[in-house]
Amino acid sequence: MQWLLGSSTVPSDVNARSSIVAVVYIAVVAACVFVLQPGYVQGLVEYLALSEEQAGYIASAEMFGIALITFLLIFIAERCDWRKLTALCLIVAAAGNLLSLSLTDFESLALVRFISGIGSGGLMSLTFAMMGLTRQSDRNFGYLITWVLIYGALGILVMPSAFAGIGMNGVLIFFALFNISGLFCIRHLPRSGSQRPHAPTAPTGDYSWRLKGLSLVAILVYNISIGIVWAYLFLLGLEVGIGEQTVANVLTVSQFLGIGGAFVAVVLQLRIGRIIPVQVSIIGTALGIYLLVGEIALFHFALGVCLFNFLWNVSMPYLLATMASFDPQGRVVLYGICLQTAGYAIGPFIAATLLGAGSYDHIYTVATLLFLASAALLLPGLFAQKKRLIPGG
Repeated sequence: MQWLLGSSTVPSDVNARSSIVAVVYIAVVAACVFVLQPGYVQGLVEYLALSEEQAGYIASAEMFGIALITFLLIFIAERCDWRKLTALCLIVAAAGNLLSLSLTDFESLALVRFISGIGSGGLMSLTFAMMGLTRQSDRNFGYLITWVLIYGALGILVMPSAFAGIGMNGVLIFFALFNISGLFCIRHLPRSGSQRPHAPTAPTGDYSWRLKGLSLVAILVYNISIGIVWAYLFLLGLEVGIGEQTVANVLTVSQFLGIGGAFVAVVLQLRIGRIIPVQVSIIGTALGIYLLVGEIALFHFALGVCLFNFLWNVSMPYLLATMASFDPQGRVVLYGICLQTAGYAIGPFIAATLLGAGSYDHIYTVATLLFLASAALLLPGLFAQKKRLIPGG
């Protein structure tokens, strides 16, 4: 195992290319199911004969596993070797995917997906915290999200063919093997949050907890909205009469646009600060989702989904970097990731409950309002960082 973990005495440079590449790769592994969630939820309905509500609750169970481990990591991450934690999380995620093979009943599958989520959630938290330590975190979070979206775009495109060709079990085996492949990157990772090799560009420890708290609540509200929207996009397309492969194609195009959105953060970095990119992207995301309310045709579906995915991924690198700027040791990033994943868990649960009592219109109206609320809650923290961290930004 030592050859996988690397030297215990020589610290890695978190800004080295090998370290950034390793963090990005494991971040893609971490999101390998979540980023394909619309296709996976559709597969649960079509190939395992679960109801739409049950499929939503299973997606929520996996996200609750992710949320649980991100919460626990707040308390244990500083005391543990991040490389060993990453290895353990990769093994747990792979085991969860393998245990899901041939399961068709709702209760057992929900439990196993919860276990798988624990592994994936640990990887998400750790990789985001690691990237938050880097010198150019806005740019590097943009790279991370770009590669997650490239994987997601290609994955959603081939999912209908994959389900038809190798079935749900074949897809789960792929997820497990992908998890295991991450073990070969561990030796290049930092071992703790103390390995930040540069001083912060401005004081980051003197922000009030009121500002931090408002920003963290905004992260929770924002990601509840994401969870509400993302889980049911595939089924929404089918509900309005769009063909399965056409829905997959629209989601693929939206993922590629999402890549462009993440690349906006890479190009802009802090040239115009964070306030304008964050506010424009979140409010624009809300408008995109509101296009999915009421009677919609293919054009409205495609426009709304593409606008949502593009602007979601403009905002994400900035939001993560905002959390990183509150704290040089990466603790606020961990809090933010905990609330992010909690939002991903709560969102599908709310969506499944609303769908059982109403319609897709209820789901997307609630999501629109929550996006707008998160934009307002973020403003105080963003203005405070503009004054202290990014003069003139």
